[in-house]
Amino acid sequence: MIQNARVLREEWVPEELHHREGHLQNLSAHLNPVARDLVSSTVMITGPSGTGKTTIAKYIVRQLEQEVLGIRWGYVNAISETSMSSIVYSLLRDAGRANDLRAKGTPRGVLFDRLRDLDDHFIAIVDEIDVLDDEKTIQALWEIPNVTLVLICVDEDDFFADLDSTVASRIRGAAKVALERYHHEELVEILWSRIDTGLASGVVDEETVEYIADVAAGDARHAITLLRRAVREAVGKGDERLTVQHVVPIREDAREEIHERHVDTLGTHQRHLYEIIKEAGEIGASTLHARYEDRVQDPRVKSTRRKYLQSLEHYELIESSGSGRGRAYRFSEP
Repeated sequence: MIQNARVLREEWVPEELHHREGHLQNLSAHLNPVARDLVSSTVMITGPSGTGKTTIAKYIVRQLEQEVLGIRWGYVNAISETSMSSIVYSLLRDAGRANDLRAKGTPRGVLFDRLRDLDDHFIAIVDEIDVLDDEKTIQALWEIPNVTLVLICVDEDDFFADLDSTVASRIRGAAKVALERYHHEELVEILWSRIDTGLASGVVDEETVEYIADVAAGDARHAITLLRRAVREAVGKGDERLTVQHVVPIREDAREEIHERHVDTLGTHQRHLYEIIKEAGEIGASTLHARYEDRVQDPRVKSTRRKYLQSLEHYELIESSGSGRGRAYRFSEP
């Protein structure tokens, strides 16, 4: 049944991205000045989970790298690497310039000098920017002449709401690429593209693909996870065709996998907040912050914690209700 298992993985980037052509052209237009040794715009990509924000960023930058000499790029997810030093170290590692540096303990100035001294132009893709510990990370990267920023977050308004005014003034004029959830027909086509590349001909019927798209409700990440889990179910049973009957029993497994994948990306402090809420089931904001401060040796300030909690909500790991002192958080079952 399986011809190419890599195609069934979420992180696989296809040769063609369906139903994002206009967004790709927009992103490419803003980054193309790099090819002519000109200053390129900072770009901000926004949209809900599962809309392909990270995929289109990597897709365009990889194309640019193949077509133009003197370009390097790096990717970092700020959920996992929240501090300024860890962000820059991760970018340098992707650029191939961190082999003699330590992830922890290298002076911040050394890291920035190494990035500044690159002969090539560097495109930095920074994902989940709304949970950065130090917002001035963006400003510091923005000020390096040979660095172009591609910033990714779920909601632009949420990001700018508590942003330092100096940092906001630097990036408020960034070019915007806003993604929305896929329509049903678009998700069906995306699934068929993966099936045609990754599975043997004729093993999946139209009803099954329509059903997966219905369940995923516009979320490509969810759709691809459902497809992969269903294929595993069929192979495990020794069946030669993939049907709806293989998808139904793994629906909950797929949700749990996506949930756990999000949890696995959490940094130390986000994970503490998540675990406290999970243990309690439901907890008031004041109690949550008190338990967090008791548990953590070097607690983040409340404004940073609020960003972490907002990010946990975006990825449906928790839910909230109320406001101010009456705000409460609940663990969201997968």
